[in-house]
Amino acid sequence: QVQLVESGGGLVQPGGSLRLSCVAPGFTLDYYVIGWFRQAPGKEREGVSCISGSDGSTYYLDSVKGRFTISRDNVKNTVYLQMNSLKPEDTAVYYCATAWVGKQGRIATPGLQYDYWGQGTQVTVSS
Repeated sequence: QVQLVESGGGLVQPGGSLRLSCVAPGFTLDYYVIGWFRQAPGKEREGVSCISGSDGSTYYLDSVKGRFTISRDNVKNTVYLQMNSLKPEDTAVYYCATAWVGKQGRIATPGLQYDYWGQGTQVTVSS
């Protein structure tokens, strides 16, 4: 059962920007690390960015560092991924996912066990 909903994908030209949103109804973000992952055709799924719902610590894939920014709004139960200076190699289906870490929290990393996933939103960067 899908419990997360992504939105904001679309078709943009190289150098353009998109802002992805992930709504997590029924979640208390303080108890989770939230990650953005992507999968391009013929490629393995990779972790793009992650954020701790408790302390806000973040992780970024090296190839997106300086271009993408992850943030969260605990009141709205929403996580965002602002993507700037988009490149064709950013083309993929983007998924948000949550990893339960409980009250102790956890450092944000794509290596955690992500149990809940959204349906994905397509991002296409092309001229």
